[in-house]
Amino acid sequence: ANRTAEGGGKSGGSRLHSSVNRLKGREKEGLIEHPPPVVGAAFGYLSLPIGEAIAGFHGVLCFDHVEALEILLQGLCGVHRERLRVHELCLKSGPNLGPVASEVRLLCDLEHSEPTWTVKHIGGAMRGAGADQISVLVRSMIESKASKNVLRLFYGLGYKLENELLRVGFAFHFQRGAQITVTVSSINKMLKLHATDEAVPVTPGIQLVEVTAPATPENYSEVVAAVSSFCEYLAPLLHLSKPGISTGVVPTAAAAAASLMSDGGGTTL
Repeated sequence: ANRTAEGGGKSGGSRLHSSVNRLKGREKEGLIEHPPPVVGAAFGYLSLPIGEAIAGFHGVLCFDHVEALEILLQGLCGVHRERLRVHELCLKSGPNLGPVASEVRLLCDLEHSEPTWTVKHIGGAMRGAGADQISVLVRSMIESKASKNVLRLFYGLGYKLENELLRVGFAFHFQRGAQITVTVSSINKMLKLHATDEAVPVTPGIQLVEVTAPATPENYSEVVAAVSSFCEYLAPLLHLSKPGISTGVVPTAAAAAASLMSDGGGTTL
């Protein structure tokens, strides 16, 4: 999906892709054996980023219906849920890094005994006639593991904190025509800088549901079909659409949730 990133990859995204390509070229030539530390290793390190595309839907769900959705997902996926507690920081570059601002997100997974950090850059959405004909949003993405001092690293490079939030919920990871991830989470804002223990919901009583899957230029059509097909199983409890298109809570959600709760997840789906 390097081709599909043209919409938003000509600013910060293009510079990140160029850096990734240079590192991959050096690795192929045998000049490096492992992902090298970036400049400013005194602050932290980044492993070699992984470039791909990501296809996905999102929707909203009342908190009262979350347990019913979990029962439905358990039956569909056949795997146990994973708890989700992620501190997400959005950083934007300063003028010293170029006239066009770039944006990266630092994700700190707080569910581990030792928090782990990931750097993620999500590029522009796929554009053109092909994008208009599919219901799933396809965007380019670069992701990299990082050290615990990565925030100091980006501050040292000239990035500034734009905003931060805390996602709390659960996720399912499974294979169903593609490697699909379903996350159900509440979005919380911090009242004080980095004070995750004092975070409060942005939209009380509402959960954000996201269905995503990684794709490549060779298989994104199949991934889109797999994600779209899976989302049909979640209706009428939940309606999922492209991010940016809000459909609200579906009118049939309460009845569907009551049916699932009365069944108790005993029916094989």
